[in-house]
Amino acid sequence: MIEFTTAPLVPADPDANTTDLLVDRVKATPDSVLFSLPTADGGWSPVTTREFHAQVVRLAKGFVAAGIQPGDKIGLMSKTRYEWTLIDFAAWFAGAILVPVYETSSPAQVRWNLGDSGAIAVILETADHFARFDEVHPDLPAIRNVWQIDLGDLDKLAASGAEVPDDEIERRRNLAVGSDIATLIYTSGSTGKPKGCVLTHANFVELCRNSAVALEEVVLDPNGASTLLFITTAHIFARFISVLCVHAGVRVGHQPDTKQLLPSLGSFKPTFLLAVPRVFEKVYNVSEQKAEAGGKGKIFHAAAETAVAYSTAQESGGKIPLGLKLKFALFDRLVFSKLRAAMGGNVKYAVSGSAPLGPRLGHFYHALGITILEGYGLTETTAPATVNLVTKSKIGTVGPALPGVSVRLADDGEIQVKGINVFKEYWKNPEATAATFDGEWFKTGDIGAFDAEGFLTITGRKKEIIVTAGGKNVAPAALEDPIRANPLVGQVVVVGDQKPFISALVTLDPEMLPVWLNNHGEDAGMSVDDAAKSPVVLAEVQRAIDAANEHVSRAESIRKFVILPIEFTEDSGHLTPKMSIKRNVILEDFSAEIDGLYSGAPATEGHSIIS
Repeated sequence: MIEFTTAPLVPADPDANTTDLLVDRVKATPDSVLFSLPTADGGWSPVTTREFHAQVVRLAKGFVAAGIQPGDKIGLMSKTRYEWTLIDFAAWFAGAILVPVYETSSPAQVRWNLGDSGAIAVILETADHFARFDEVHPDLPAIRNVWQIDLGDLDKLAASGAEVPDDEIERRRNLAVGSDIATLIYTSGSTGKPKGCVLTHANFVELCRNSAVALEEVVLDPNGASTLLFITTAHIFARFISVLCVHAGVRVGHQPDTKQLLPSLGSFKPTFLLAVPRVFEKVYNVSEQKAEAGGKGKIFHAAAETAVAYSTAQESGGKIPLGLKLKFALFDRLVFSKLRAAMGGNVKYAVSGSAPLGPRLGHFYHALGITILEGYGLTETTAPATVNLVTKSKIGTVGPALPGVSVRLADDGEIQVKGINVFKEYWKNPEATAATFDGEWFKTGDIGAFDAEGFLTITGRKKEIIVTAGGKNVAPAALEDPIRANPLVGQVVVVGDQKPFISALVTLDPEMLPVWLNNHGEDAGMSVDDAAKSPVVLAEVQRAIDAANEHVSRAESIRKFVILPIEFTEDSGHLTPKMSIKRNVILEDFSAEIDGLYSGAPATEGHSIIS
């Protein structure tokens, strides 16, 4: 087995819990701005560390007055917003445990998460969330308190605790030690029924303290680090970053509506972002299509090629040719400066996770002056296990192990992790817990590879490896990720297990489709159904597939594809709340289309089937 270990940068404190992160921040910078709240006029209103702490204590008192006891579990179903972190810390100060529920969850998912966890109270954001909960409330007799954020219930709850003494909150917040449960987060259920991951106070505390040192250039900017959160805080990726920001004193704003993201970036002006690769792909694709629409497509493409070449030359450490320098300076003024301004003008770093970004986009953004630090982790690892650092980074990898974390590859290439970030167990599921651990090592189910310096690359998911009839092992992600980067493509699912060759199911991006059609002289009002049969669209999808095939052997390449005239969504049951594909559901729902791909004559490159 190949193993890489990074020693902790901060001594462990087994008695510390998550509330200490906020208490220490108040002592260090009580009057610094910790949060900025959106105002009606498009501006931002500051909340200092001292003010946030006072609000946390008041809400914690409200929980106590409502009868919440130490160890009780409180469900939370809300979009990303300031109140999410306020509730999180207030629950910890009251000695309670938060159970996130994705804001897009169905009534059945709400029932499972709240029922399986044993939650005795729930906080809902909107009337829609309440309606979904209310549908299954009769099946959740343990839930005795229901609060709705949009009705002002948090203010009422905080007011109800006015008579609770400060000493009681101080007593409760000190009850938990590092090994105690801090939160119960349910997996997204892409491969079956969601499992509750037990994350401890030590998972958050030790990982925050070590990550803040490792990423000090990002979170400890001397001019004031700031970030705008827009991905769901119910997922561990944003949840961990929100707690890390409290620990490090990073100013945080929130914008859950991605349609308002660009205006919010312009007014908030963050220094770093947290996003998934699809966001970076969208920004690039929208910019490309706008340039095409304005007759400047050739300029944009030339600028993009120059950016990639410039960043690649920088990374190699060699001398950058004068001609490339001059071209880059020209495009920096004409193109790159506008893209930086669209993202607020101050973004220097971005942390990307959940899926591979791809070297091309990594180099493109790096040339813009935005270093994307790709990382890797799961709910079970409190999010990050590896991440590229400002001082130790390689584009195309997910970086080395974080301080206090060990990563090894099993004989079959499976990534296994142990250390300060690894979860305690699956809630009430000893069989699943035993199956996922090899001693202290958590078996991730992902396949990867190390380079000589310990930089990890993710090559696929163990359960998703396709074995063709000829015995060839194929990792779908190696083909799917580059195809999905095409502006026309919404999702792509590679198929071919026990089949004579590899094929693909493709969906179109409904947001980008009319723009792309207009830019290519086609009817922008064309339906997705008609577009799936359009020769121009088929040719573009084939081009994307051909480009992906260049990176794999012929036995691994996609020979046939079908464009499905639908969109994979969470509502359709084909995506998880964090937008991962439910491969098993898709294979079942579109079995007829898959059978059609393998009927008739043997496949040749460039052959497509129209649904």
